[in-house]
Amino acid sequence: MTTQAAARSAFDEPVDAPPARWIGALVLLNLGVMAGWFGPIQVLLAQQADRIAAAEPGGMSKELLLAVVLFTGATVSMFANPVWGAFSDRTTSRLGRRVPWVLGGVVLGAASLLLLSIAEDAVLMVVAWSLVQLALNAAWAGGVAAVPDQVPVERRGLIGGLVAIAGTIGVLVGIKIAELTGSIAQGYLVISLVMLALSVPYLLGSRDVPLPTDHVLEPMDWRKLVRSLWVSPREHPDFAWAWLTRLLVNLGNWIALNYLYYFLTDGLGYGDDDATSRLGLLVLIYGVATVATTVVVGHWSDRVGRRKVFVIWSGVLIGASSLVLGLWQAWPGALLAAVVLGAGFGVYQAVDFALITQVLPGAVDRAKDLGVINIASALPQVLAPAIAGLILVLVRELGGSVATHGDGWSLGYGVVYVVGFALCVLGSVFVTRIRSVR
Repeated sequence: MTTQAAARSAFDEPVDAPPARWIGALVLLNLGVMAGWFGPIQVLLAQQADRIAAAEPGGMSKELLLAVVLFTGATVSMFANPVWGAFSDRTTSRLGRRVPWVLGGVVLGAASLLLLSIAEDAVLMVVAWSLVQLALNAAWAGGVAAVPDQVPVERRGLIGGLVAIAGTIGVLVGIKIAELTGSIAQGYLVISLVMLALSVPYLLGSRDVPLPTDHVLEPMDWRKLVRSLWVSPREHPDFAWAWLTRLLVNLGNWIALNYLYYFLTDGLGYGDDDATSRLGLLVLIYGVATVATTVVVGHWSDRVGRRKVFVIWSGVLIGASSLVLGLWQAWPGALLAAVVLGAGFGVYQAVDFALITQVLPGAVDRAKDLGVINIASALPQVLAPAIAGLILVLVRELGGSVATHGDGWSLGYGVVYVVGFALCVLGSVFVTRIRSVR
């Protein structure tokens, strides 16, 4: 494995742009990890929850089981990411600080996906998905920290955009694998193999910079580690506002996405196979729109030296896609929402990541601090199923329509998507409070 980019300290701000082959390897790594995450989230977990719920009469409904699985896994993710990041910051391996965690994460993640593939009851499904989240967060923490480690500030919009495209294509790959295999178990198997294969170029050419040999590490103190996860808003207000805006925009986004499969079946009335193929088409449209905006706007942001205006309007666009879904509950509305969401999320992923790397408190704890920021991405996965599920249950209990199967407007899904819109817009408003970034 190649470990060092040049004779510079791991704590130096990068000056030279990394070569194209490194960028390509990082993109492939993120593509594989995103396929391992979102292939299950968008299709396989919903199908598996449906099958297990049907096989356990008197047990949880498919909606409740899916919510429990996503809630538990996201809770694990929320704490795993900053902890793995903190360990990564302290790693003294000659391979570098990040590579050991990427390697261990993808291998254990693949094994956990295989365990998930044989889950035939609710308990094993919850445990296996939690292990997937635990493992993939190690790989994600190492891969994401490589950007501020090795990419100059003025190039982070472009490279952040390329990484965002990898995430989008990873979602497409994961969903397409689930669609083409036609089997839950085979879907998990193929996704795990694809993830392993795509990580190889990065593992062989990471350019990871080890800690200086004279750098003294204090003994691990778990209480101190837990305390370090709190970054004072008073001392680092821009970091705090960036965290809050990411929380709100991602919460609005996940409220919309977590139940999209059930929206197609229960709200619009499509059968399971038809819903899967239509979901794949929606994600394809979303992906094309994302790719079309991500690199262009990321590079544009680098050239003009501005981040906030792009993040603000991307949040508004993401929210607008939820509003379209909520008010126009028809297949053409879903197609339009996919275009708007793709355009908005493409801009958001590219420029928001660049903005975040500019408000990190320091170079020593980059991976840990990025992990703290990523709590704002993981926490919505905990909260969104609970919020969306609670809305649907309350609407049903109050006599409102939920599962209309295409025969009318679903009040339940309408409320879910309007709430998603409101949260995204609120997140955009709070971006204006960030002062140190243009």
